[in-house]
Amino acid sequence: MSDYENRKNRLSEEMRRARGVRLEKETSNLFRTRETARQERLSVRDFNHVLTVNTDEGWADVEGMTTYDDFVAETLKYGLMPAVVPQLKTITIGGAVAGVGIEATSFRYGLVHETVLEMEIMLASGETVVCNKRENSDLFYGFPNSYGTFGYALRLKVKLIPVKQFVHVEHAGYGDAALYFRALETTCATSRFDFVDGVMFSPTEMYITTGTFVDTAPRAPSDYTYMDIYYRSIPKKKEDYLTAHDYIWRWDTDWFWCSKAFGVQHPLVRRLFGRRRLNSTTYGRMRKFAERHPIVLKLARGPAPRKEPVIQDVDIPLENAPAFQKFFFDTINIRPVWICPFRAYEKTARFDFYSFNPEKLYVNFGFWDSVPTDKEAGHYNRLVEAKVSELHGKKGLYSDSYYTEEAFWNIYDKKTYDALKQKYDPQGKLKTLFEKCVQRQ
Repeated sequence: MSDYENRKNRLSEEMRRARGVRLEKETSNLFRTRETARQERLSVRDFNHVLTVNTDEGWADVEGMTTYDDFVAETLKYGLMPAVVPQLKTITIGGAVAGVGIEATSFRYGLVHETVLEMEIMLASGETVVCNKRENSDLFYGFPNSYGTFGYALRLKVKLIPVKQFVHVEHAGYGDAALYFRALETTCATSRFDFVDGVMFSPTEMYITTGTFVDTAPRAPSDYTYMDIYYRSIPKKKEDYLTAHDYIWRWDTDWFWCSKAFGVQHPLVRRLFGRRRLNSTTYGRMRKFAERHPIVLKLARGPAPRKEPVIQDVDIPLENAPAFQKFFFDTINIRPVWICPFRAYEKTARFDFYSFNPEKLYVNFGFWDSVPTDKEAGHYNRLVEAKVSELHGKKGLYSDSYYTEEAFWNIYDKKTYDALKQKYDPQGKLKTLFEKCVQRQ
C-alpha cells in the first residue's frame, strides 16, 4: 500500500498540472475511433496490481488498470474468482466499471459494477476521493458507464466467489425463439447452475449453455486454447468439462469467434501462430495495426463491397427479446450472436447511467462484424439504436454511437449527469459523456 500511495501521489501531481487529459495505458477494448487531440497523456500503466485478497470476507483490493488475466490468476491461487469476469483477458477492472462488464455469472451477480464494494477515484483536479454506498455515494452510483468523464478508478474493492477445480458444461439446443427465451428464463430461475450464457447461430439454431462447478471430472477436460475452437463445440456436444481457468477464458482464445477476421481459425494459420499468440492481446494489436495502416487492410480485402462495422452489445428486457431477435436476423443478420442473461444483484441499488428494472431479467445480445452496405455511414447502427430504444433496452457505449444529443440525454438523464459533473469536475477538464462516446473526442 505504501508503494500504491507513492504512485498515486505522482499521478496526482501530473493530473494537477495537465490541461487536457488522456490516459496512457497498455490495453483498450473500445471499438470507436476518436479524434486525435493534443492532450497530455498520463501514464497509469503501473496501476496494475492486486493489493489484497481477503479470503475470509471474500473480496480483493485491486488497482484499476489490472487486467482480468492478472486479476483471475491471483485470485485462483486462493480458490476464488471475481464474481463477474468479463470475457477477454485484456479487459481491466477499472475499464469494466467505467464502462459495462458482463459474463455468464451475471444472471446471479448482475453487471461488473454491481460487484464493486468501494472505489478510490482520482478527479480531474488531482484530488482522490473514496466512494462507496455511504461515502460519496452519488459518485459511487454515478461512476459506472461514465467512461472516465468524472475521474479515473485507481483502486477498487471487488466481491469474490469460491471456485472448484472444474466446470461441467451443458449445451441445450432450441429451434424456436419464443421457446428459447422462455427456457432461458427458467434456467436462470434455478439455483443449480453457476453460469448461464448462450449462442444463436441462426434464427432456428440457438443454444443455452450452463456451467456448474464440480470437484472432479469423469474424463480429461477439453482444451480450447489451441487447435480446438470452443464455439464450434457447442452444436456438437451436449456436455463438456473444462478446468475452471479454461472455462473462465473459453471465449478469449478466439475473441469469441472474431478471430476468423484474421484467418486464425484455419488449422495451418493456427499452428503458425502457436498456442501463446491465440488470444485477445494478439487480436487487439492486429486491429490497432490495421487502424493505423488502413491501406494494408484495404489491400487485404481487395475489391470487396463496402461494409459497415456493427460491433455492439445491447441489453433487452426478456419479454422483448424475441422481437429483437426477429428484427436482428431480418435486418442485420450477423452470425453467430452471443446471448448473456442478467438481472440486478441488489434490487435497491440504482446506478444513474446504467439503470434497469430490478424485477426483470434482461438479455444481452453481442454481435461483432460488418454488414455489406450501400447506405449512408452508420445506417445499420442507427437501426439498432432505434430498435433498442423501442424495446426499452440499452446499448453499450464502447463502440460507435449515432444518437443526436437530445436523444442521448433523454437516455442518460442530463440533469443528474450535469450535477455530478459540476461537483466532481467543475472546470470541465474532462470530456462529457456525449463528447467522448458519441462525438468520439
